[in-house]
Amino acid sequence: MASPRILLCGDVNKSAGPFDALLCVGQFFPDSPDQLDELADYTEGRSKVPLPTYFIGDYGVGAFKVLSAASRDPTNKGFKMDGLRVCENLFWLKGSGKFTLHGLSVAYLSGRHSTDGQQFGMYTQDDVDALRAIAEEPGVVDFGVTYGAATSDLPLGFSDSFGSDSTISELVAEIKPRYHIAGTKGIFYAREPYSNIDAVHVTRFLGLASVGNKDKQKFIHAISPTPASVMSAVELSMKSSNTTLSPYTYSEQTVHAMEATKRPSDSVYDSQYWRYDVSQKRQRYGAGDGDQLCFKFVSSGSCPRGEKCNFQHDSNAREQFLRGVCLDFINKGKCERGPDCNFKHSLQDEGESHSHRKRGSENARTNRSKECWFCLSSPNVESHLIISIGEHYYCALAKGPLVEDHVLIIPIEHLSNTLSLPKEHETELRGFQNSLKRYYKNQGKSVVFFERVSEHITHANHQAIPIPSSRAAAVQDIFNLAAEKLGFKFVALKTNENADGRKLLSTQFNREFNFFYVELPNGTILSHLVEENESFPTQFGREVLAGLLKIADRANWRNHAHSKEEETKMAEDFKSRFQEFDPNK
Repeated sequence: MASPRILLCGDVNKSAGPFDALLCVGQFFPDSPDQLDELADYTEGRSKVPLPTYFIGDYGVGAFKVLSAASRDPTNKGFKMDGLRVCENLFWLKGSGKFTLHGLSVAYLSGRHSTDGQQFGMYTQDDVDALRAIAEEPGVVDFGVTYGAATSDLPLGFSDSFGSDSTISELVAEIKPRYHIAGTKGIFYAREPYSNIDAVHVTRFLGLASVGNKDKQKFIHAISPTPASVMSAVELSMKSSNTTLSPYTYSEQTVHAMEATKRPSDSVYDSQYWRYDVSQKRQRYGAGDGDQLCFKFVSSGSCPRGEKCNFQHDSNAREQFLRGVCLDFINKGKCERGPDCNFKHSLQDEGESHSHRKRGSENARTNRSKECWFCLSSPNVESHLIISIGEHYYCALAKGPLVEDHVLIIPIEHLSNTLSLPKEHETELRGFQNSLKRYYKNQGKSVVFFERVSEHITHANHQAIPIPSSRAAAVQDIFNLAAEKLGFKFVALKTNENADGRKLLSTQFNREFNFFYVELPNGTILSHLVEENESFPTQFGREVLAGLLKIADRANWRNHAHSKEEETKMAEDFKSRFQEFDPNK
């Protein structure tokens, strides 16, 4: 495929051309109020932004008003790392994150460092922590986009004027982007490529000046790199003759490590793992002391230093993190971002039973090797598939859907099932179900809901699969036939308008056991308690409906996977069709 053409800009400008996207890495909003009218023409729809534009310089006159409105927009709710939509073709890269832009992997840190928790124009320690976790994900980052520059990227004598940032130096050393792009009120500077430690590819730094600067420094630059994801190892490892050594040497890292851990006996290899420990970072910047958590363990479930680590490997903190609790809140008991934080600021209810806490710890240990796919706070959440967010649940299109409009209803909290939740949660779930029923009926379809509760499924996902109404009468027979082949019989729970089937089902449900149930179009609920040693297919509900619809090849979701671009379009199309039925519109 042709490499995408990306336009890079030091701050906002009017230039356009045959480009796929524009990345604005400097100040985006104007310096003075007399320039607000021109900005408002775009944000209020009177003029159109000519190409998809992404910005990180979230400060300046008018920023608070525009970005506050974007934050309140229901379409921007959730854990969105690919930009909050401000208006057509204009996206705010808030805080930090990583997303794919025309095949290019882009990691970003927005604004300048915050010491007082300002809402816009600043990044916080939470943003740094999240980006540090992203560095652990597999794959090469093509673009690392920051407002400030790493100190070691700049020529001598320019650090102060350019706006260098030691935190960015640390992040760049960990993320190792192929291109590090920064924009401040300083100079244009293209650094010689340098080798990376523990990576075959080189990094190229590009700093852009501000538009219309008096020294006529370059403020706009076009680039067309091939995405690393489609490059061979040989292509990635190619180096030009002017490639320099990495500015992040082992000796420098060892000195930092000794300062942070005060363990001069550590080996050079071990010393590099200090960078994962959020608490040590904070201590270096003069914040906090006492017993601290190991960020590496809390975020990923394991720590390469094992027993040699100076920081706590706390399973309970790990469980709270998987439930979507803010890491700053867990670690320090407070969060600088307050209500603007995407994460929760409350811990597990102390009144829960001991057995439930025990199960939660077991689930945390089970999932220690991977992040939860469904937690909105997780870096692995597929936020582009989200179609509606309520107070207790959100809806998302299924990944590798069985059919078009295959939807998941998912608890926002890290909960293992939807049957044992408070009344207000159940009311919202039924609201989502009824809205989906009306939506599917409008298309001449019926819907089958099912859920599997298992010790291997720590975050519930209640599935909604539409089927032709002509097949609705056959659903119960085919589920019963599938059960017979596996050697069990469903318990049928018939309901009517005066009976709440899910409420009756919840009285029979024992969360100590594995469980499967399906809600049929006619209101009947079929349930089965899965015995301890019973062989029960992981994708049972999907496999049965795949057989009913004669699409057996789609029983495994991986056989019907789509690209992120295709998934994004599918989600946008669904939201457009679902809008009039959406209970959260």
